[in-house]
Amino acid sequence: MKKTIGTFHLLTDTVNQERYTHLELAELALAGGADVIQLRDKRLPTGSLVTIATGVHERCARHGVPLIINDRVDVAMAVDADGVHLGLNDVPVAVARDLLGPDKIIGATAPTVEDAQRAEADGADYIGFGHMYPTRSKDKPMQPKRPDELRAVCEAVSIPVISIGGITAERVGDVVAAGADGVAAIGSVCGDPDPELAARGIRDAIDRAVDSRGVRV
Repeated sequence: MKKTIGTFHLLTDTVNQERYTHLELAELALAGGADVIQLRDKRLPTGSLVTIATGVHERCARHGVPLIINDRVDVAMAVDADGVHLGLNDVPVAVARDLLGPDKIIGATAPTVEDAQRAEADGADYIGFGHMYPTRSKDKPMQPKRPDELRAVCEAVSIPVISIGGITAERVGDVVAAGADGVAAIGSVCGDPDPELAARGIRDAIDRAVDSRGVRV
């Protein structure tokens, strides 16, 4: 079964902005061309997150777009989401694969070639690589990654690499040219006065960049 990894992941955020709910952000991003929605909330209690995830999953299903749950394998299982995205300190990829089975999507944050190769070997379907540019969406003690570091990871694995961190429409072409198969956005869409329009700008930039290079998704 071919999994839909997509080229434009939108991570919902209600920490750095409070105008829109997770569901509203998902709707606006879907209207703007996002082809994967990742529900990300590290503050909510499990019950509340399950309730929200259920609504977002229903909306994504209407659009034929996968819903990925950030960090929480239990929430993904509870709502039968399409997959999870795991950080370095979350449930190990191999364990998540055993829990979720072969058909669910698993993304893995991997800041180095070694991390990326390990994640692929353990069953990840895509790599999240970053942060590429300065971002206020999450505290980042490390410096932004260089294009040559992105390219090295892309060349080291056979699964798609999704670039994240400070991604705007103006920066999409550069990260795709460096090897990324797609991008993930948070603040540049969720924090924009018009999230749908911001998403559309990124979608158009991805389509132009991908047409000129081709990707693995």
